[in-house]
Amino acid sequence: LGVIEGITEYLPVSSTGHLVVAQRLMGIGIGADKEAADAFAISIQGGAILAVLGLYFRRILRIVMGLFGKDPEGLRLAIALVVAFLPAVVVALLVGDQIKEKLFNMPSVIAAWIVGGIAILVVCAWRKRQPAKGGGKELMELTWKMALVIGLLQCVAMWPGTSRSLMTIVGGMLVGLSLKSAVEFSFLLGVMTLGAATAKDTLDYGPLMLETFGPLNLTVGFLASFVFAALAVKWLVNYLQKHGMEGFGWYRIAIGLVVLGMLGAGWVHP
Repeated sequence: LGVIEGITEYLPVSSTGHLVVAQRLMGIGIGADKEAADAFAISIQGGAILAVLGLYFRRILRIVMGLFGKDPEGLRLAIALVVAFLPAVVVALLVGDQIKEKLFNMPSVIAAWIVGGIAILVVCAWRKRQPAKGGGKELMELTWKMALVIGLLQCVAMWPGTSRSLMTIVGGMLVGLSLKSAVEFSFLLGVMTLGAATAKDTLDYGPLMLETFGPLNLTVGFLASFVFAALAVKWLVNYLQKHGMEGFGWYRIAIGLVVLGMLGAGWVHP
């Protein structure tokens, strides 16, 4: 599960969707341990967060310096991140528990995979038809209004299978960021959003997860998530620069149909 989380967390394919399928195939989270399994799927994001903190240390240092009044551009980026983060906080406080209760299931994940895949293909086709504008704006040109749009789109990703990375990268592209800048902002925003979700579930369900899975399994999942997230992030940046996002759109549609077939055949539990 840690390997799957690390590889998929920052790719626009939905780590939660992949984890739900993996858990079902392994017989985890079907019976009495469902609550602990759902929390575990969120808490091992901590390893992926730590990977981004290491890879983007210089950028994060500029943000910290900006908060202390020593880097105006860093402060501007910090404000943009907070603005983009707040909508998810509001939605999580209002309906977070209901989302986890109602939507952490295979039909919801399959629907989100397929719809998200189609959305990627539509956005990529739209971008190709737009006049060339020098590749889009750089990260430090991001305004708070642009960040708010990205933050509102991030809320859609609370539907398991949608992908937080998908919504924030596409959101960045829609407001005019270059693909590279949209990806980087998605990574940085993920540190805040995933960090808050991880902290909440760890505090709420930490004892239950320890009792259900034991400290060794939690540690292994965390470390695997860290290692493979670092590898995936470095790969993703290079891949998107060369190939764009269309491949992920087709992948999402394909995996959605495959898992739909598995569900129909009774190979995975709903």
